Amino acid sequence: MWRRLKRLGAAQLLDGLVALPFDARNKEQLEWVADQVIESGGRASVWIGQPGSGTDELGIISSLSAGIAEEYRAVIAEAASTRDADPASRRRVLARLRRELHRIRYRDYFPPPEADQARRAVNGLASVVEVPS
Repeated sequence: MWRRLKRLGAAQLLDGLVALPFDARNKEQLEWVADQVIESGGRASVWIGQPGSGTDELGIISSLSAGIAEEYRAVIAEAASTRDADPASRRRVLARLRRELHRIRYRDYFPPPEADQARRAVNGLASVVEVPS
């Protein structure tokens, strides 16, 4: 279940307690996960709350952003290391990195500077791959 929540962009605050920015998409997904848990014989509920202070909110945002930034840095590094690969490998990696950027953006509620850097890195790799022969 944690993997599914992480794919939505959740931050684990404590064992069994996660935070996720509130929007209709996330609410629907969490209700779906809770239904699956209940159908499997477990207990689950979705609670909607808010941090008790601005400091708590900033801490959650920082946690969410740090994880996403790390994922963007991995994309940047792979795009850079692939520029000198053979053409077939560059095409495969480019396609995968484009899909990975899409998956990351889906969970990126508070875009860090690495988001633009990753897009530029993938576009740079594309310019090498898509050069007319």
